[in-house]
Amino acid sequence: MRRLFPVTDQTVARAPGEKGAADGAGVPGDPGEREWSLDREGTLDREWSLDELADAYAHPEPTAGGRRVPWLRANMVSTLDGAAQHEGRSQPISCAADMRIFGTLRALADVVVVGAETVRQEGYRPARARAEFARRREAAGQRPVPAIAVVSASLDLDFSLPLFTSPLVPTLILTGAAADPGRRTAAERAGAQVVIAGDGVGVDPVRAVAALGELGHTRLLTEGGPRLLGQMVASGVLDELCLTVSPMLTAGDAQRIAGGPSVAVPRRFSLVSLLEEEGFLFSRYART
Repeated sequence: MRRLFPVTDQTVARAPGEKGAADGAGVPGDPGEREWSLDREGTLDREWSLDELADAYAHPEPTAGGRRVPWLRANMVSTLDGAAQHEGRSQPISCAADMRIFGTLRALADVVVVGAETVRQEGYRPARARAEFARRREAAGQRPVPAIAVVSASLDLDFSLPLFTSPLVPTLILTGAAADPGRRTAAERAGAQVVIAGDGVGVDPVRAVAALGELGHTRLLTEGGPRLLGQMVASGVLDELCLTVSPMLTAGDAQRIAGGPSVAVPRRFSLVSLLEEEGFLFSRYART
């Protein structure tokens, strides 16, 4: 993997072991460096460690006074022609580096917010504890793993799945005040924590972010799906988008990364960083 933007830490080609051979990016042959090569421009191209990825995707520092406010980031993948999935799933358009970043973003989050349809299609399971991130999470005052928060109006979910029966921290369900009482009871009996974030049957993204913040979850990550992300974009609650651009063309009628209601005026985001590996681009944009 190599950094394309910002460019201040790109490495000038030098012989392995030569002084300054990997300025700020690790020296080939050092412990923990598993592979490396020089690309045509002489930039060091190697697999980044999880610590390096975690530093690259660190959340914003607390505001003045040390108080954290919720920061909602999305992590999505898209093909060159705009498909967010192939045959209903995102895995076919992903890659190993994308999955390393996927795991890193999860490891940095307090809670992962996901739509009910994505839970059903992708076969969501509870987040697992990872020893590589244990010390970082403890230092940040986080639980061993992020909670999964499922957004569902109908509560049409299989509460016998491990996501509900065996998570390390209770799974949250974000729903509306008018949701079916029987389904709410079934969710709570399965061990889920139901969070009301809307007056009707549906969920208001603004209220969902606020409700998660009140529970102490300020590092928010959403993995979609497209309909949920579209609602977040339209509501103006999205702070950051981590988008993997897959060097593939699929055609067909697959969804974009965000769907649903449009915004009156397109919102501008600024490029924070851009990484590349094997033709995949890993971009990070934040609201201006």
